[in-house]
This record gives sequence, C-alpha cells and structure tokens, in this order.
Amino acid sequence: MPELPEVETISKGLDKKLKNKKITRIWTDWPKYFKLHKNEKDFSRQIIGKKILKVSRRGKNILFYLSEKHILLIHLKMTGHLLIGEWKQNRSEKLGEKWQGQKWVPTKDGGPLTDPFNRFIRLIFFLDNGKMLALSDVRRFAKVLCGVEEKILNLPDIKNLGPEPLDKRFTYKKFGELFKNKKGVIKSVLMDQGFISGIGNIYSDEILWLSKIHPSRRVEGLKEKELIAIYKYIKQNLKKAIRLRGTSFSDYRDSEGRRGKYSLFRRVYQREGEPCSRCGIEIKRIKIGARSAHFCPICQKE
Repeated sequence: MPELPEVETISKGLDKKLKNKKITRIWTDWPKYFKLHKNEKDFSRQIIGKKILKVSRRGKNILFYLSEKHILLIHLKMTGHLLIGEWKQNRSEKLGEKWQGQKWVPTKDGGPLTDPFNRFIRLIFFLDNGKMLALSDVRRFAKVLCGVEEKILNLPDIKNLGPEPLDKRFTYKKFGELFKNKKGVIKSVLMDQGFISGIGNIYSDEILWLSKIHPSRRVEGLKEKELIAIYKYIKQNLKKAIRLRGTSFSDYRDSEGRRGKYSLFRRVYQREGEPCSRCGIEIKRIKIGARSAHFCPICQKE
C-alpha cells in the first residue's frame, strides 16, 4: 500500500499540473468505487463542472479541493496510483495485440505511461485542457469520495487520523506525549493511523532499523533515548523517501508513471536473507500481527 512518501509524491505532482483545471466528464468500469454515493450518476453530479483549486495529502488520502467548496478524496489502497496523461480507447481485438484486453491505451508509444503497471485504468477524469487524470488499480480496492468540504473532512477517514509526522508542529514533546499510557508492540504502534498518520509496513521497518530497535519491543519498555531516535528517524527517513519519490516494488508509480527510487536505498524491508549493511548479519523476517517485520537480529536486539 502506498505510504506517506508515495502519496506525498503523487499529490505534489498532481497539484503542479491540475490547478485551475475543470473536470468535464468521467469514465469508469468499476462504479463500486463510489461507496458514499448512490451510483455513478450521483457521483458525476457532485464532480462534473468543478474546478480543481489545489491538491494536498492527509495521511494516505489525496484531497482535491474543488470549486463550490467540494473535496474529492481518493485513497489508493493496495495497488492504486494516479496518472496524468492522454489515453485512447482500445478497440483492437487482434490476437497477440500488444494492448489486448485493455480498455484504454496511451496515445503515444513509449514513455513511462506504457509501463505494464500503468495499464489497469479503472477510472478517468477528463479535464478541460484535453488531459486526463486516470486511476490505475489492478485490484480495484481504491476509495473515491466527493462531497462538500465539511462532510468529507468530518469522515472517519480524515477525522480519526493521528498527527502528521512531518508537520513542523509535530515536535518531540508532542511525540513523547503520544506514548504516555500507550501499550503495544512498537512496529504495530507506528503503523496505527490513529496514532501517527502515513507510516506503513515499509517505513516502520526502515525507521526501526535506523533506530536500532527490534520491531517486537513493547512501547512500555522503551527508554527516552530510544523514543528520541525513533522520532529523529521518522522525520529523516520519510523526508529521504520523498526526495527519492517513494518506493516501487510492484504497483506504485508517480503521477507521470515513473518508479520511485527509495527501493534502491532501503536497509531491511524485503531484504530477508541479505546481509545487514551495518553489521553483515543476515536480515530476518517475523510476523507481527498479520504483517511482516524485517530486522537485523544483532543491530536490533529484543
């Protein structure tokens, strides 16, 4: 699932290219995206004719602030990513055709939009400048909501989120206060979106490796110097991942259809069996809850 760096990369890219563009119509082959609405027509009435004023992020949600005080919220879930470009409907039925089975194909050959992971176009917003905003989502898990600002911002999706870890107001003092009377395993706590927003499986592993803390440690037993390390590396690591435009292992791509580069620099995530870059000992993987946790058994002692 895209985490804070991936969603931040996409939202910044969209904000640069979509400001003051008007949505003229939509297309989808998966109306189940619109769970807040009666049907596709109801969703269309909310969004067609609206101008995009800005695009921002809250947690793992992308928020499109629209004219008439509306917000379009898109959560990419497991396999979704948003792309800007131009596509045409594929009417070819020839066996062996390069794009066989796809409903939409890029208008230009070559380039990042032709990446196979960008081919699962499920939803398109047509814009008044001739461009399209497309959702590629192989597993169709994404969430798409539109409504007046007050309604969207008061949904549990937004209202129940924890603080933003890169917010300047998120000081170590506020971070430390979150741990007062907090119980649980540190890996799971960092991934709790109601505790701190935006951190998932990838970056919790990376942050804990940098902090030299075992992912199964109980938060009740963490010392202050360990909390200071976690706080430091949350900010440092997420900023680095944003500079590298996120992590691409399979589905994630940025708004231009390009891969993120953080995967080239990761220390432990999905490096089971490889040597730790700090001590040389083999990276291990365990299950915590239903999620995998990767760690170094020497650098991150229980």
